[in-house]
Amino acid sequence: MEFVFLAYPSQSEPRILSFLGVSLVYTWVITGNVFIMVAIQTEARLHTPMYYFLGSLSGVEIGYTAAVVPHILANILRSEKTITLLGCATQMGFFIGLGSADCFLLASMAYDRHAAVCHPLQYPLIMPGTLCARLVAASVVLGLCLSFQLVAFIFSLPFCPARGIQHFYCDVPPVMCLVCAQSHRHEQSVLVAATLAIAVPFLLIATSYACIVAAVFGAHSAAGGRRAFSTCSSHLAVVLLQYGCCAFVYLRPSSSYHPEQDQFVSLVYTLGTPLLNPLVYTLRNSEMKGAIARVLTRNRPPQES
Repeated sequence: MEFVFLAYPSQSEPRILSFLGVSLVYTWVITGNVFIMVAIQTEARLHTPMYYFLGSLSGVEIGYTAAVVPHILANILRSEKTITLLGCATQMGFFIGLGSADCFLLASMAYDRHAAVCHPLQYPLIMPGTLCARLVAASVVLGLCLSFQLVAFIFSLPFCPARGIQHFYCDVPPVMCLVCAQSHRHEQSVLVAATLAIAVPFLLIATSYACIVAAVFGAHSAAGGRRAFSTCSSHLAVVLLQYGCCAFVYLRPSSSYHPEQDQFVSLVYTLGTPLLNPLVYTLRNSEMKGAIARVLTRNRPPQES
């Protein structure tokens, strides 16, 4: 049993342009996030909880883009854009699982910033290395567990004979549109999983930032307040983009699904957010810019005299 993707362009010129555009963005996503991971690993001054979470976030984003983007590139060039039932379930499981882990990691990063700004003296005790490692591991395990349970539920439902997916890859809303046994209970089950993966972490992030804002306004040092806002603003920009797109796609009833609109929004959080993360976290961070510059300098081949 196979599904057919219907969202790809059929004419040769749009296909070539799509392939070149997606390839360029994907190359930048991989390159930028790998540079962040290498810089954090090799620079001793970046061995802090904030950068540990940032490196973990880069690794997760490489994983969840790798779950779908190579398949998108292959489908652009192929005449038959099909995927097996098992392949579709596997792709959805890892994409949703690592995407959920991304959301949980952003919540962990917000908690880290809350501890650093609101409790600076106790910060080393609040965020030891073991807790950071446990939070990263829990984010990935919890995300994958939620995802695989959701995928097992979706693919246990009966599918209609028409198996055309109005999308570029196997995502929850377009696949749910192919289920024949549509009911309020099925929709609620999907909504509960989306709420646990999106709404709950977002509430934790909102609470952390509310405490940060209160602490900054209560501080006597204006320079310290500006420094705290500068540190947190880049993280907040990524959070708003990621959660805004995910909430638009997953936290709404399937009756409001619009293929063309959802295809564009899904590309934003599939390629746009992983593309912006290296830019946001490096351009606004002098330590990261310096670390990446040193990594590039060390790996530059020596010039012949």
